[in-house]
Amino acid sequence: MTDPLAAEARRLRTDEQLSVREIRDRLGIGRNRAYELLRGVPAPERTRRPNAKDDLRAEAVELRAEGRSINDIARRLGVAKSTAYQWVRHLPLDPDDATAQRRRAHAKQMTEARWAAHNRAREARRAETQQRAAREVGSVDRRDYLLLGAAIYWCEGAKSKPWRPQDRLQFINSDPGLLALFLRFLAECGVARDVPGYRLSIHESADVDAAQRWWVGRLGLPAERFGPAVLKRHNPATVRRNTGEDYRGCLMITVPRSRELYWRIEGMITELFRSVGGAPDGIDVPLR
Repeated sequence: MTDPLAAEARRLRTDEQLSVREIRDRLGIGRNRAYELLRGVPAPERTRRPNAKDDLRAEAVELRAEGRSINDIARRLGVAKSTAYQWVRHLPLDPDDATAQRRRAHAKQMTEARWAAHNRAREARRAETQQRAAREVGSVDRRDYLLLGAAIYWCEGAKSKPWRPQDRLQFINSDPGLLALFLRFLAECGVARDVPGYRLSIHESADVDAAQRWWVGRLGLPAERFGPAVLKRHNPATVRRNTGEDYRGCLMITVPRSRELYWRIEGMITELFRSVGGAPDGIDVPLR
């Protein structure tokens, strides 16, 4: 059964083109009741008020098409950044757009300028700390090189396992300073640089020959002692940062007939650990 009140409300809306307020006054009903009766009936055109910011919204869209940032649009139009974002969020900037690139460059320049004084002060503190620490090192003697060499080998070198006894030293790393320390350790143990074998572990996409020449020159190694490089398969899907001319892979140093030297390292490490109240797993060195 049709509600007479609803029918009348709809007639007033469609035929007489009255507003909600006018219908309420004519029928003597409340606001919520009026909206309930008029659900689904479009408002007459004369009752639609223009949005005061329609022109600003259109201008914001135009500015965005020119490559303007949200901050720039908000500042130009005198609106909040959240408002500007709502108006143009469906129009993301092209990351390759020239205007966007200029904007990023400007933002980077402003950021660097803002932090310039802080960065200079930080670098000054860093240099001072490094110099003070360098003075603490002082002179380094044979005992220091032995302890340093044993420690870095225990961190980075191949170690003996119950299922795989270690009868030779094998040390691999990409840091030339650490490798130079290990070579000095070997020299203090009586192992010259023409005794070990050397190999590169490097990605197949790198210039292997150039990398090998760099290691030979950097550490003063005999080129004839280098074996074939171990090539790592290159996966294009993997994002690698160790690329370019500065990428030279890892250098592997293998000392032949070095079982007793490995035992010496075990002894030094055991004594170092005992000095701080610990002992390495897997080493059985008699107590003194």
